[in-house]
Amino acid sequence: MKCENANHVCDKSQYKESSFLERVKLTIHLIYCSACRKYTARNKKLSNALKTSDLKTISKEDKNGLKERLHQEMTK
Repeated sequence: MKCENANHVCDKSQYKESSFLERVKLTIHLIYCSACRKYTARNKKLSNALKTSDLKTISKEDKNGLKERLHQEMTK
């Protein structure tokens, strides 16, 4: 398995979208590839941080209002 494919399978695995065979191949690849092990570890850490964070987003109306104000300021 190439590293690029291993990273793709790693991403899919985090969202439960990888097949059993893909996960087996990834596990074997991770045994001998330290770069992909690091990628996998960082990816897991990022995913966990996002899951445990208390992110808040603005509403669609507020977002559209900000876009409109920005557009008005830029056209002055």
